[in-house]
Amino acid sequence: MSPFQLTRTLPEDATGAALREDVLHGLTRTPKELPPKWFYDARGSELFERITRLPEYYPTRAEREILIARSAEIAAASGARTLVELGSGSSEKTRYLLDAMPDLESYVPVDVSESALRGAGRALLEERPGLRIHALIADFTEGLALPVTPGPRLVVFLGGTIGNLLPAERALFLRSVRALLGPGDALLLGTDLVKDEGVLVRAYDDRAGVTAEFNKNVLNVLARELGADADPEDFDHVALWDREHEWIEMRLRARRAVTVKIPELDVVVPFHEGEELRTEVSAKFRQEGVRAELADAGMELSRWWTDARGRFALSLATVAPAAL
Repeated sequence: MSPFQLTRTLPEDATGAALREDVLHGLTRTPKELPPKWFYDARGSELFERITRLPEYYPTRAEREILIARSAEIAAASGARTLVELGSGSSEKTRYLLDAMPDLESYVPVDVSESALRGAGRALLEERPGLRIHALIADFTEGLALPVTPGPRLVVFLGGTIGNLLPAERALFLRSVRALLGPGDALLLGTDLVKDEGVLVRAYDDRAGVTAEFNKNVLNVLARELGADADPEDFDHVALWDREHEWIEMRLRARRAVTVKIPELDVVVPFHEGEELRTEVSAKFRQEGVRAELADAGMELSRWWTDARGRFALSLATVAPAAL
C-alpha cells in the first residue's frame, strides 16, 4: 500500500457551486452576509499568513505556545495511533503533535484544497517516511466518512476555526464530530477565549491594514469567479465586538451608494451608503461554554490547556459515558 493516498469526496465542481449558492443567498438577503471561507483563494491565504505574524494577532502564537508546551501531554492523554485533522491546510502546526507521537501510524488530513493536501503530504513523508497518510478532499462541515485506520483516533480542529460557525452550525458540527468518535477516541479543539475588547478588535483591525486587505479580498474572489464588478475601494473594512454574543464581526461597509453586477448569476446587488456586508463571525469562548457545547453533542471535556496569558485554549474531549 502506498504511504500516501488521496480520496476525493467532493465533486470537482463543488467549490464553484457552493460559491454561487452562498453569493446568491447571502447578497440578496437583508442584512447581507457571506461565509468567511471565500477569503481563502491563493491571495487570501497569503494575506492570512501575514496576519498570523502581525503583533496584534495573538491567536496563532498563543495556540503554538500551547502545542509546543503540551503536545507530549496531549499525545499521552489521547494514546492515538491515528491523527485526523479537519481543515489541515499546510499541516504546519500539526507537526508539534506528530513530533510527540513517534508511534503514530496514520495521519488523515481533511481539506477542500487538493494542492494543499498534496503539498503537505509530500513534505510530511520526507520527514516521516514511516507514516501512512490518507488525505481526504472534503468539506468537514458537510458530514464526513473517515477511512479505516487503527484506533484510538485523535480528531484535531485547530486555529479557533470553530468560532467562525454560528451557534446552530457549531452544534451540528460537534454532533457530526461525535459521530466519528468511537470508544477511546478523542477530539482536540482550539478555541479563542473572551478577553479585553480592545485586544480583540485590534487583532481584526491591525494598523498595517493587512486584515482590511484580507477582508476586501472576498470582492476579488467574486470578480474572478463570478464576474462581479465590486470595487474594493468602494468599501471600508469594519471590525466590531458584539458583547451580547461574545464574537467579533468583520464587515465591509459601503462608502457610497453602489450597485454590484454579478453576470454569472444574472444578479444586480444594490448597496446604500453605509450598508454593510458581514463577511465573518469569530466567536470567543469561556471554559464552561465549551464544556456545555461539548456535552450537548455527547462529549465530555477531559483536559483544558491555555497559553501562559490565558488567551487561547486547547481542550481534549472524549465520548461522554452516557453516549457510549
